[in-house]
Amino acid sequence: MTVLQLDKVTKRYAEKTAVNGISLDVQRGEIFGLLGGNGAGKTTTMRMVLGLIYPDEGKILYNGKPYSNELLKRLGYLPEERGLYPKTKVSEQILYFAELRGVSRKTADKDLKDWLERFGVPEYYNKKVEELSKGNQQKIQFIASVIHNPDILILDEPFSGLDPVNVELLKATVLQLREEGKSILFSSHRMDHVEELCQNICILHKSETVLKGNLRDIKQSYPKEKVILETAVPVSGLDRLDHVSLVKSEGNRYELRVSVPEAAQQILQQAMAQSAIHRFQILEPTLTEIFIKKVGDGE
Repeated sequence: MTVLQLDKVTKRYAEKTAVNGISLDVQRGEIFGLLGGNGAGKTTTMRMVLGLIYPDEGKILYNGKPYSNELLKRLGYLPEERGLYPKTKVSEQILYFAELRGVSRKTADKDLKDWLERFGVPEYYNKKVEELSKGNQQKIQFIASVIHNPDILILDEPFSGLDPVNVELLKATVLQLREEGKSILFSSHRMDHVEELCQNICILHKSETVLKGNLRDIKQSYPKEKVILETAVPVSGLDRLDHVSLVKSEGNRYELRVSVPEAAQQILQQAMAQSAIHRFQILEPTLTEIFIKKVGDGE
């Protein structure tokens, strides 16, 4: 079921086109990756989804219906920038935000305490935001985005400022929300997070959609150019093979690139003639490598 649909959506500011004809569908229970460098059009797209600005062309549908004020209660937004009041207590502002979305204070108070327990910080209930670390402020900001139990979540760099332990905690939470049927539009500069969480992606570059589709299909459409080789003893002559370039070597471990698929077998044969093989792997491109190919090293 398509929960969020953008159909040929365009936004212009005077002579500048910020987003040009973007189309995408987010299904129920899906985390959809929206990617792009600075100025690509991601933030403008998110603001249009949230109803903060309106498209000049195209349409945005939520469960097949256009935007309305009532719909606002079903949207949740975690911005990249901090959006909390530093001198106000956590409980006061989270409960206030929930009431703005139509949640009773009693229900919101119970849910807030449950979320604080879930994140292992129940003592933050009566603390001011400025008393918390940046990482813990991000946890509170995440709670603010979900306290009203939205159907559609817009997450812009949700793991910003978190240490590795809390990144894993928040990732597990996002995955749990997906299992509960939430539809999530997810933006991040960390391509490994996108690969781990998203099934479908859209890459924007200078307002244009340059790549869109199922992440697994996209990766399989690109040639496998990287070869990892680990041997029992050092081997030589790998970089002299046709269509092979040595990227780096550390001891008996080699990372190579091939320009044609057949060159990988040449690497294996050359290595087997000199040593026992501990590892030989032909790797598909990472999303980072695909991103750089599509938008350039400058990003």
